[in-house]
Amino acid sequence: MKESAEALERFRKILRPLMPQSLRRLLLNTMAWFASGDLASLARIYDSDKWGGHWYAKHYERHFGARRRKPVKLLEIGIGGYDRPTSGGGSLRMWRTYFPKGRIYGIDIYDKTAHDEDRIRTYRGDQTSADFLRRVNAEIGAPDIVIDDGSHRNEHVIKTFQILFPLLAENGIYVVEDTQTSYWPEYGGRSDQLDGASTSMFFLKKLTDGLNHEEFILPGYTPSYFDQNIVSMHFYHNLVFIYKGSNNEGSVEIRQNMPPGQGASAGRP
Repeated sequence: MKESAEALERFRKILRPLMPQSLRRLLLNTMAWFASGDLASLARIYDSDKWGGHWYAKHYERHFGARRRKPVKLLEIGIGGYDRPTSGGGSLRMWRTYFPKGRIYGIDIYDKTAHDEDRIRTYRGDQTSADFLRRVNAEIGAPDIVIDDGSHRNEHVIKTFQILFPLLAENGIYVVEDTQTSYWPEYGGRSDQLDGASTSMFFLKKLTDGLNHEEFILPGYTPSYFDQNIVSMHFYHNLVFIYKGSNNEGSVEIRQNMPPGQGASAGRP
C-alpha cells in the first residue's frame, strides 16, 4: 500500500500535469478498478480529501459496506474545485467506483458539468434553496445516501438537513462532514458556548433526544418528523451519520408521554 501511494504521488507531481484530461481519467479509472473495494485507496487515487486530509474513509466503509453492491442513489453536496469548472469531482468518481451499480449525483454552487460521465451527473444550485433541492429530488428520485460536504456554514448545514432529510429514501443514510466548523466563528460557529442553538453540532446533538421521544414524560407532547424518522446517529471526529427509519418501538412503561401507569395501555408487557 505504501509503495502504491508513493507511486501515485509521483504520478501526480510529474506525469499528471503533462497528460490530457481524458488520458488522466482513463489511467486513474484503471488504477481505481484494482482498488474498487478500498475507499482509502480510491480517495488517494481520485485526490479526495476523505482520506489524508480527513480520515473519513474507514467510517464510510463501516456504514456503506453492506450497500456497496446495491443500486444506490448517492447525492453529494459540494463537488470541489471552487469556480474552476474542471477542478474537483474526485469524490464523485470515488463513489462511482465504490458503488459499481450506483448512480452518483453532485450539487455545487458552480457549474461542474465537466464532471458528468457514466453514472455521474451534476447540478448547479444553492444547497439552501428548497425549490432547487426538491427539483433535483423530483428528477433523480429519493436518494439512498446524502452527503453534505458543501459550504460547511452552520446555518447552511442545518437548513439543508431540514429540507433534504425528509426527501431521503426510507432506511437511507444522511451524512454531515466537517462538523469542526461548528466551533469556528468564520463559519457561524463558536467554541465558547457549546449549547449555542445556531451551531450545526448543537442542532445534531439535540436530535439524539428524539430517539427516545416515546420515553418523554410530557403529556400532550407531539413528536416531530425527526423524532419519528431518525432511528440512529453515529458521531465521529468531524463526521456524523444519521439513519432514517420508523422510530416507533414503543416504551416498556410510558404511554402517550404520561407518567408510568397513567397512559392508555398499548398492550405491551
